[in-house]
Amino acid sequence: MADNARAKRLADLIREVIAQKLQRGIKDPRLGSHVTITDTRVTGDLREATVFYTVYGDDEERAGVAAGLESAKGILRSEVGRAAGTKFTPTLTFVADALPDTARTIEDLLDKARASDAQVRQASSGATYAGDADPYRKPDEEEGDEKGAGA
Repeated sequence: MADNARAKRLADLIREVIAQKLQRGIKDPRLGSHVTITDTRVTGDLREATVFYTVYGDDEERAGVAAGLESAKGILRSEVGRAAGTKFTPTLTFVADALPDTARTIEDLLDKARASDAQVRQASSGATYAGDADPYRKPDEEEGDEKGAGA
């Protein structure tokens, strides 16, 4: 079992090697410049690596990138093994990162909240108080003077 620092260093190395290879070394047209490697995680025994990626495009481009990464998995693994110099090269698993979808959902929720706030602001612009402007009771000044003088 390897320590966590070694697994973290290997994960960082894998992320860098795969990103560079995707940028310069693989001639697959499905793996264009719209693929971003966001994170890499390696198991404690350094046998398996999960590579998270994002694709900026439509569903067709995402499916093409997923197929391209699966077809280039062997080349990428051999490149990682060459760069890492470890006894065993971890197997690579590519997972589409849900970050853009989550961000889009959060943006939609924030837009709904802004619209709701605007409606409330518009409804309250001409509103008046139901009672007095200051609903809190205050002691009369005369009562305060009598209590203060008698003490």
